[in-house]
Amino acid sequence: MHEPSAGRWESVDALTAETRRFVAATEAMMASTARHLSEGVENLRLKAIIHELPDFLYVKDRDSRFVFANAVTVASLGLKSTEEIAGKRDFDLFEFEAACRHFDIEQQIMATGEARVDMEETVVLPGTVKPVCRLTSKIPLRNDRGEIVGLIGLSRDITERKLQEDLHRGQAKLLEMIARNEPLPMILEALVLMIEAQLTGIDGSVLLLDGEGTRLYHGAAPNLPGGYSRLIDGVTIGPKVGSCGTAAWRGQPVIVEDVMSDPLWEDFRALVAPFGFRSCWSTPIATSEDNVLGTFALYSRQVRRPTEHEMKLVALATHIAGIAIERKRVDDRIHFMAHHDDLTGLPNRAFLKERLANILDQARRNGRKVTVAYLDLDNFKDVNDGSGHAAGDEVLKEIASRMANSIRASDMVVRLGGDEFLVVLVHQSSHDAGINRRLRELQKAINRPMRGGGSDITITSSIGVAAFPVDGATPEELLANADRAMYRAKQLGRNTLQHHDGDSSGLGMPRGEQEELHQAITCDQLFLEYQPQVDVATGRITGVEALVRWNHPAKGRVPPVNFIPLAEETGLIVPLGLWVLNEACRQARSWQDMGLAPVTVAVNVSAKQFADPDFASHVAEALERNRLQSRWLELEVTESVVMQNAERALAMMEQLRAIGVRLSIDDFGSGYSSLAALKTFPFDRLKMDRSLVEALPGDKTAVAIASAVISLAQTLKLSVLAEGVETDAQMDFLRHAHCEEAQGYHFSKPVSPEELSRMLQTRLP
Repeated sequence: MHEPSAGRWESVDALTAETRRFVAATEAMMASTARHLSEGVENLRLKAIIHELPDFLYVKDRDSRFVFANAVTVASLGLKSTEEIAGKRDFDLFEFEAACRHFDIEQQIMATGEARVDMEETVVLPGTVKPVCRLTSKIPLRNDRGEIVGLIGLSRDITERKLQEDLHRGQAKLLEMIARNEPLPMILEALVLMIEAQLTGIDGSVLLLDGEGTRLYHGAAPNLPGGYSRLIDGVTIGPKVGSCGTAAWRGQPVIVEDVMSDPLWEDFRALVAPFGFRSCWSTPIATSEDNVLGTFALYSRQVRRPTEHEMKLVALATHIAGIAIERKRVDDRIHFMAHHDDLTGLPNRAFLKERLANILDQARRNGRKVTVAYLDLDNFKDVNDGSGHAAGDEVLKEIASRMANSIRASDMVVRLGGDEFLVVLVHQSSHDAGINRRLRELQKAINRPMRGGGSDITITSSIGVAAFPVDGATPEELLANADRAMYRAKQLGRNTLQHHDGDSSGLGMPRGEQEELHQAITCDQLFLEYQPQVDVATGRITGVEALVRWNHPAKGRVPPVNFIPLAEETGLIVPLGLWVLNEACRQARSWQDMGLAPVTVAVNVSAKQFADPDFASHVAEALERNRLQSRWLELEVTESVVMQNAERALAMMEQLRAIGVRLSIDDFGSGYSSLAALKTFPFDRLKMDRSLVEALPGDKTAVAIASAVISLAQTLKLSVLAEGVETDAQMDFLRHAHCEEAQGYHFSKPVSPEELSRMLQTRLP
């Protein structure tokens, strides 16, 4: 019961204007009426008016005994006539606690002479079970001498108004819950409770239709018996499946007055009978396109049809439930898209990042192993080139399906991108039994011929394997080691499976340094700077060399000399090199999109990159992905790289030349240089090493060698670029010796992309 507010009758906003005027005018009349009643004289005309009032009106004496009450008050208290109420107290009519509350308030009013206006009371009237809410005012009643002889009470039933207010608040709360993206079960339970609070003897239920549109599952039923909810959970919808199953099947409301006689409940009567329900009214929850999402049902233990008011509440409930369920489905779809690959539907890197750490934590607690297999499809580019990208996509989807069907439910297949996948085998025991066999079976499943582009296609795969905890304690370590094992599988002929060899992991390099470098590659810690290459005769910028840098989150900038050797030793030079290749192509295209004159961007290629049979494919993909014409990309390799395996190097260079990229031999003149390399391999440019250039022009031997190199290159129709140029004297020599291009601090140190764009703008021809 709320504390009454102070004020006079003019503040009673709950009463109609007519009633307020009547009460104000009749206060004095009621004092006279009470006096007349006590003297046994009735004013018949006034009595008739009072009995016609729709509100409760009564008079009590100093002992809180009823002296008079109008007809509606008498009827609400379960009495037959106004005479019956005279002399009764609330203790004779209400429960003891409620009567005490009324008595205490009335005695305080008569003791202080202060009225109580607009008190909200919740009471259970005699002979009823449902509480009603009343707005009550009680005013002290005085005689002619001003003495308080009793009180006048006036009440109005505001139950319906309060229910409407509660309904509006409930709707606002539900919409707020939806906006805050609270869990769907919580929203649906609050919805059912809101509707139940508006009704008497009714239990509500929400069932959700599954993705296949065939079964209904528990959504919310806070007051249905738990046993009944469990029995109907998962029921298959159909034309004769109770109220809810039939409503979902028809897409229309189903009103069953008596479940014990209605044919729709014929197969479910024995199920519902123990719980006492006799009627069930179910309405589909649907989208704006009338796609059924579930059902909202009301159960009654009486045989009856729903009232118009009840059906209005059901309509409101299904509307709100539809909004909540659709919002949840949209959120689920967004989450799925963010964590799964669009083409294959497999989990992606983001999903792997979230899950793998948890998987390893569980394995660590349970003393079990986890195996990760890094899988790369062999020669997949041939499928795209020979049959088209559409056929390639179909092949990827088929392979993804085969892989998913080849693992257990506790395992996971992830598409990392392109033609690379990762398989995580979890919940293993502490031994290796069966792992190799399962991976071989997976490889065989991939190898089975498939149709693509009108012909049979056979795909093989190279797999690298690393196991927790032997080969790594963190997700990053495991992936890096499995990746290195996969590249070794490719180098050994492809279509093979290689396990990580702990002895070759970085030649004794600490695991922490390897992990940091791997994170640098995958977590955007690397960036490129660009050193201009200029025309010796004109000073015009003709190209740039892309140089990788590492901005360590704790150590700051790490010099290349500190991490490039580590990358070479650990095998991380391959993913690092691919990152540099893609970023350089992206930046070159970005400069062109800014309207700047195109310049050639030179990228260094490591020995391990060059030995990768798929390297040419990676180059082509980088150019295509960034919309860069191949003539603006130059790949720099050292003589030692191409001489390791001359036949293989020549084949790779022919593939690269077919793409259209330029090739240069880097660091020529450093130590032993073979003139045969210039004759054998299809280079476009020769880069004279800085160790030779820095001795110019004072060292006569250096002058002779440099002059011979420039002359020989020109004879072989190779352009020459001198590295490490720092002085005017060096420039004068190079200009006199007809060296076409130069690079070094004499022109510029390596600069950011933004600085280079300014240089290109100011040095336009």
